Amino acid sequence: MTDQPYTSLVVTPLRFQPSFEQIPDDEAETSKELAETLHGIMEKTFADNGHASRSVHAKAHGLLRGQITMLDDLPTELAQGAFAKPGTLPVFLRFSTNPGDILDDKVSTPRGLALKIVGVEGPRLPGSEGDITQDFVMVNAKAFTSATPKAFLKTLKLLAKTTDKAPGMKKALSAVLRGVESMVEALGGESGTLKDLGGHPQTHILGETFSTVVPILYGPYYAKLAVVPVSPSLKALTDLKVDLGEDPDGLRTIVAEHFQRHGGIWEVRVQLATNIEKMPIEDASVEWPENLSPYLTVARLTVDPQPSWDGEKIVQIEDGMAFSPWHGLAAHRPLGGIMRVRKPSYEMSSDFRATHNGCPIHEPR
Repeated sequence: MTDQPYTSLVVTPLRFQPSFEQIPDDEAETSKELAETLHGIMEKTFADNGHASRSVHAKAHGLLRGQITMLDDLPTELAQGAFAKPGTLPVFLRFSTNPGDILDDKVSTPRGLALKIVGVEGPRLPGSEGDITQDFVMVNAKAFTSATPKAFLKTLKLLAKTTDKAPGMKKALSAVLRGVESMVEALGGESGTLKDLGGHPQTHILGETFSTVVPILYGPYYAKLAVVPVSPSLKALTDLKVDLGEDPDGLRTIVAEHFQRHGGIWEVRVQLATNIEKMPIEDASVEWPENLSPYLTVARLTVDPQPSWDGEKIVQIEDGMAFSPWHGLAAHRPLGGIMRVRKPSYEMSSDFRATHNGCPIHEPR
């Protein structure tokens, strides 16, 4: 994802057509099974911990407040939805890792970033009427690990069987898988499956680039979104190996240490689709070629030094908020089967947490 500046739009984006989405007859059943599987994960972790965690990305490593500044003079194709008007709005950020149970950080898995913008204007997605927020949910990858909802459900059912099982074994397995993944990468490859199972390199979470991995509407077009570290203190952390020692919350510790002394600046970038065959909507596993459409900057995220894990933020952000790509503007509707089947699961997860924790989930004003 290049950070080169641009003076004009360098691609001709493809206008979204409803025919680009193909909905299987049994998709509702897949969505129901997905929600049931994730509900089972939440039931297990609640029984273990006495606290309702998210069904995925249960463990947070940093909770932050900041601001987002939409760039001036964007080309019309980029000035869409939440980015349509220049200005600065408050944001909340939540850094996490993807399992549904709370694991020792030496079980090294893919990382996530959830972003909530407050104060956006425009027609809303169903279920978020009356709110003024826009959520983007991202991971540190460029494509989803499963191509279709059914493939995703199959993988999730296998992972669900490991919930709360043998945490010590998971740490040992993660160390082995990291070694295998490093060999795969040394040969020029990469395995999303190995990373999901615990083979993600043990690197600093704040050096990661995050993307939506699956497409969203972008006004009349469709696109993927990315958040890329650009300030020197964050860029210095990219691919930096970290020794977490015996600290089970080592990622949380190093995030807190960073924001005690430094802030952070990220760019929000958009990859507009230009070709439905090479940038499909229904196959979420396809990485869109950046030589056909580079990521272009539309906004800048700024976070000042602050506590990244304290009682106030745990109440307000960790327990009091939900992050869902379905919280937002109609101009950024999630697209494709992977996004469609997860909508009921996001709603189930939020309701489960609110009920079991006695803490209402709310959208900030």
